[in-house]
Amino acid sequence: MKNKMSKNIYRAGLILTFVGLNALVVFGLSSVLAWLNTGAERTGMLHTEVLSKDVYLPDIEWKSLENPGRPMEQQTLGEIQQDYLNAWYVKHVAYKTNNPYGIEDYYTDSSRVNLFKTIKFNKKNDIHLEATTLNHYPKLEFYSADGQLVVITDNEVVEYQEIYESDQKLLTHQDTSSYRVMMLLEDGFWRIRHIVKQPAKPQKDSVSTNKLAEVKGKKIYVENKEFKVKGINYYPKASPWDMFGENFNKDTIAKDFQIIRNAGLNSIRIFLQYEDFGKAEVLPQKLDKLRTVLDIAEEKDLKVVVTLFDFYGDYSVLDWTLTHRHADQIVSAFKDHPAVLAWDLKNEPDLDFESRGKDLVLQWLSHIADEVRKHDPNHLITVGWSSPEAAVNLQEELDFVSFHFYKNLEKLASDYKILEDNIPNKPLVMQEFGMSSYHGLWNPFGTDEEDQAQYHKKMQDFFKKEDLAFMSWTLYDFEEVPSQVVGRLPWRKSRQRFFGFLDHRGEPKPAFNYITN
Repeated sequence: MKNKMSKNIYRAGLILTFVGLNALVVFGLSSVLAWLNTGAERTGMLHTEVLSKDVYLPDIEWKSLENPGRPMEQQTLGEIQQDYLNAWYVKHVAYKTNNPYGIEDYYTDSSRVNLFKTIKFNKKNDIHLEATTLNHYPKLEFYSADGQLVVITDNEVVEYQEIYESDQKLLTHQDTSSYRVMMLLEDGFWRIRHIVKQPAKPQKDSVSTNKLAEVKGKKIYVENKEFKVKGINYYPKASPWDMFGENFNKDTIAKDFQIIRNAGLNSIRIFLQYEDFGKAEVLPQKLDKLRTVLDIAEEKDLKVVVTLFDFYGDYSVLDWTLTHRHADQIVSAFKDHPAVLAWDLKNEPDLDFESRGKDLVLQWLSHIADEVRKHDPNHLITVGWSSPEAAVNLQEELDFVSFHFYKNLEKLASDYKILEDNIPNKPLVMQEFGMSSYHGLWNPFGTDEEDQAQYHKKMQDFFKKEDLAFMSWTLYDFEEVPSQVVGRLPWRKSRQRFFGFLDHRGEPKPAFNYITN
């Protein structure tokens, strides 16, 4: 009786297991069918969901779609373009990580062989590459009648590489080449079958220019008239470091710009934060606010230095194309605006030399300068270096050299002389300088408003003597300073609040008498 009961229990267990497994299979199939019916994309069916338009956005412009085969459909063209760019991206990632993840999705069996060999060799020798392509100018050469094969020529591909061994950089290399590419449609993906490197063939069209600002010798000219920068860095009193946020008010800005113009100044410097403006996909509402600011500046007869990439500090090579698209959208929108004097590529990038590497930061700046100039040849380019010592960098690639000075005034004459000797043929602008008038609990022995006034008097005497352009920091004292600007320490935040020529009520401080010479 006991044995019979054990057999029955065993049989029941088998039956329940069988039923359970079948139920799981049915459930799994129904889930897959339901998922497919939701309109799932092919990228989600594999591991390619890691790719998106937010990680790799080189500039791409099709030069020709004429071909002897069938006409190219717009949807197909979009798929070819996306899979082609994805192929480049997964190769960059594979060479950086020495992991072939994603290669099979965008390269055919035969074309994977050399990629796998390279990855294997690099991994064995502890070598990795950080690379990106910055632009593509493809031309359609052939599209087969059955819609399964396409041949393109990709011209003037700018490739940037950094080669590392055991995390030590061995080489930085940039190359401009053309590629002959054959792609096959397999399993819903356009995969690269052949890719052959060729000498570059110039394809870019000439860009028409309408010079609104230019440099001749050591002088800046605006609409063919000499322009000596006498300006100030600007944030609204109620929203410092958040000028384009929810408290944006054009009437406040117009009033402030009138104060600046009435004080005898002719220019302002403003700041655009990379993330606040939408990163690679610049927000239209931010562009609208920037346009309002520039229109008001033009109305008040003020020129504007627009600082791009404030609060940006990544610089990684795979991030470059995203920053390029950010710059493209902004400078293209305002390349003809008469209020713009210059694009300041980055505020104090030399402060990132130690943490990110000097060479990487300078390479990024150099490529951003090229990108800005490509899309806006009508305005000037500069960089807001944090000190005179740093301002010698990239001088040949900038239209004028901007530097900041917050040192003791005893060092001003000697530091400026060294800078002038090192940069004899470019206009110089002291783009930031100032003194806090905070004298209180957190700084009982600090400078007060009279000290601040004397500081600005001496600075203006120096500017007049040396015929030096300037932009002071800043119009207003602020009620609050965000912690991300100077940290949370109260003595640092308190000091930063009191650099203004006007106090937090908007009343002139003694320094206002020396806001210009």
